[in-house]
Amino acid sequence: MMPGASSLSSSLAGRDPAQIQEALAGLTDHEVLALLYDWELWARPEQIPPAWDWRCWLILAGRGWGKSRTGAEWVRIQVRTNQYVNLIGATADDARDIMIEGESGILAICPAEERPRYLASKRQLAWSNGAKSLIFTADEPERLRGKQHMRLWADELASWRYPEAWDQAMMGLRLGRHPQVVVTTTPRPTKIIKDLAKAKTTHVTRGRTYDNAPNLAPEFLSQIITKYEGTRLGRQEIAGEILDDNPGALWKRDNIDAGRVLKAPDLERIVVAIDPTATAAGDEAGIIVAGVAGDQFYVIEDASQHGSPLQWASAAITAYHKFKADRIIAEVNNGGEMVEQTLRTVDRQIPYTAVHASRGKLTRAEPVAAFYEKGQGHHVGAFPLLEDEMCQWEPGADSPNRMDALVWAGTELIVNRKRSMRPL
Repeated sequence: MMPGASSLSSSLAGRDPAQIQEALAGLTDHEVLALLYDWELWARPEQIPPAWDWRCWLILAGRGWGKSRTGAEWVRIQVRTNQYVNLIGATADDARDIMIEGESGILAICPAEERPRYLASKRQLAWSNGAKSLIFTADEPERLRGKQHMRLWADELASWRYPEAWDQAMMGLRLGRHPQVVVTTTPRPTKIIKDLAKAKTTHVTRGRTYDNAPNLAPEFLSQIITKYEGTRLGRQEIAGEILDDNPGALWKRDNIDAGRVLKAPDLERIVVAIDPTATAAGDEAGIIVAGVAGDQFYVIEDASQHGSPLQWASAAITAYHKFKADRIIAEVNNGGEMVEQTLRTVDRQIPYTAVHASRGKLTRAEPVAAFYEKGQGHHVGAFPLLEDEMCQWEPGADSPNRMDALVWAGTELIVNRKRSMRPL
């Protein structure tokens, strides 16, 4: 903390607006700067660390609540007395773009004399007092093996693809007299989140997007209220609730969790399934990569893409080559011939099959959902956005794009093969 900031904050506490204005007018530039970076002055009470010996501070809050700012400020405070205050992002891009370089990230919230050097090639922050923050990604659980931490900031834990990254992190949280971790995440009903919320050593802070309304753009608030308020997704993403499965949904999280694997076996076939968007306005196209081994179905990548037709076509073909897939399949009810034309603009040689949704969504989805009930459906790691769609959709509602692409992949790899094997 900058010299004098705490005493200045204390002296202003409890004063009326006129007294505060008068006091501020008499401050030097240095004192004003000190107040600007005094987190305890600006933070809401729920953004201040709990006053007991917790091991995990679990912040479950909606979009825009201030989770990233809270995590970054906690790191800034902890490096004053701890040598290793490390960071784990859901992906490498998230760690860089949100936790470090983001608008509310560590570099932005530190005054110049406190700001660490970001050594991207070494994956670390070097603080002026000699402390270090090692930077990890949950996409690389093995990099966490053997690493030790005094303090940890783990961001968007509910979106981590490989849950074992959390296990490795907790095994390394063992340095110092009282190692602690702050978890900032939009809530999802994953096993890790539910278990963590129940633990006696966890302090849970829940928050809603509206809690931070004065600092959010009015257009953002009105947009999300109009689109999501009152929906299950809104309760999760705005109100910060952990929702159980939708009782009417075909898929259950317990079945998905039971079939989750770290690695797929050798696969007999791999397809890239697309539920395309025909617009150029940036709507999302569902792109799911899946394979089959015997009668077992494996989802190995969610490459869904917001963007123009050319952008989603490029993403699908990149996935096709990355996983050495056998074929791209795409629904053409909306896009028609445009879908194939766009794909072949990117790569003329790809094997391609167009599929038509001639039956209702429930009729198509039920056989694929049955894979999971029978223990035949497996996700290689976690795919939070896809799994949210699977466990929130119920028959009769508009079906989301990722889930639709999953259904097309399952239909191609398992359902159609079983039909072809039936005796005449």
